[in-house]
Amino acid sequence: MTTIAEIVQLGSEVLRLKAVVVTDIESSEIKQLINTLQDTLASTQGVGIAAPQINESKQVIIIASRPSARYPNAPLMEPTVMINPTFEALSESIEKDWEGCLSIPAIRALVPRYKEIKISYTDVTGNKINTQLEGFVARVFQHEFDHLEGKVYLDRVESNQDIFAESEYYKLLNL
Repeated sequence: MTTIAEIVQLGSEVLRLKAVVVTDIESSEIKQLINTLQDTLASTQGVGIAAPQINESKQVIIIASRPSARYPNAPLMEPTVMINPTFEALSESIEKDWEGCLSIPAIRALVPRYKEIKISYTDVTGNKINTQLEGFVARVFQHEFDHLEGKVYLDRVESNQDIFAESEYYKLLNL
């Protein structure tokens, strides 16, 4: 059965809370949360989602980069569930690029993020995974990780002039 949750919007208290560490990944509650996150993300043109975005303050994110109207140049990858993720920058190299958010519709912004990161997380089977990400997928990870820290991408914008209406962003893409 498909379960699509409502995506909470900017201003919702849960988006500003530090998410709770998941201690029992085998619980039916966490399995249902993961299924709902997967179904909800699949119903959007998003490339990632975090549990707080469906009103669950738990440390679970899904990264699912794929080309779409929202992100036409996104690389294709299998959706990856990450429980209790952490990361560290592999260098001080930072790049500003466009981001949007399912919890902040109709807005895009240029956001500085680390270009290369080392991540660690627990997968759905309980295995500890360590890997490296770069470019767009590293950006998506950092964006979703911020949701677990009670932050949204607009908190990272260097200047209000880097914030655009999505309609203006699409005009830039067509140049």
